[in-house]
Amino acid sequence: MSAVRVAAIDCGTNAIRLLVADVDLEAGTLVDVDRRMEIVRLGEGVDATGRLSEGALARTFAACETYGALITSYGAIRVRFVATSASRDASNRADFVAGVLARIGVEPEVISGDEEAALSFTGATRGLVGAEPPYLVVDIGGGSTEFVLGTSVPVAARSVDIGCVRMTERHVRHDPPTPAEVAGIVADVDAAISFAAEAVPLSEVRTLVGLAGSVTTAAGIALDLPEYDSALIHGSRISAADVDAVSERLLALGHDERSAIGVMHPGRVDVINAGVLVLRRIMHRTGVPEVLVSEHDILDGIAWALAEPGA
Repeated sequence: MSAVRVAAIDCGTNAIRLLVADVDLEAGTLVDVDRRMEIVRLGEGVDATGRLSEGALARTFAACETYGALITSYGAIRVRFVATSASRDASNRADFVAGVLARIGVEPEVISGDEEAALSFTGATRGLVGAEPPYLVVDIGGGSTEFVLGTSVPVAARSVDIGCVRMTERHVRHDPPTPAEVAGIVADVDAAISFAAEAVPLSEVRTLVGLAGSVTTAAGIALDLPEYDSALIHGSRISAADVDAVSERLLALGHDERSAIGVMHPGRVDVINAGVLVLRRIMHRTGVPEVLVSEHDILDGIAWALAEPGA
């Protein structure tokens, strides 16, 4: 079987991302043609209002226009658009679905947290070498965090509503956040981890695999990189002590100081503290000594699935 060119789009609470890739199931290879991200903050205000705002929809649709043109120019023969936490929560998600269909040509699939978790696990662990199973894959998004435990396939999963945007909007009113605001985030995160642990046996974890922008940004800071470098961040191993140190450093900085950090994407400046706190509390709860950072995630999982016969 020759390689199949596919296009995967993941639209979360904070970012919309595109992967165009050539996938060869026989050879077990996935080769990037184009991988990109835009921060659109689709979930802005959803936790409070239950609706996608007009501004958030406009930003997201503008990105969809760009992505649709790229998919056509690259000649992808299979396309899948997956929408996650924010669009699951929104009462006006029909407007979102119609807007995406008009611009991409496929209807977005508003998937369940469990399906999101399974796709993230496949994307993160397929081709993983030098790591001891069982793996716990944690995908820290804008609206939710997925916990998935497994070896070659997931055996337990749970999605919980502790994403970096949701926690920031719910608790943070000052910059830097006050100790009381940090305590509020930690309390929510710890409660959510306990809820996840009811379905996912965290004591069985041998390797923690961390996904998404909060994790990769924390890794870039821990590695003291002058700018974001996917090649150096992917596959890095960051100790629990280093995650603690990065979190403490960020919590002490104001907006402009965080913005000046070389690896920091502008769209993450105001939500990074909550995201790193989620990672920090997960590491404390599981007791793992380090997190294995992966740039491969739900996008890769979607791409692998698209290459399957009959997809």
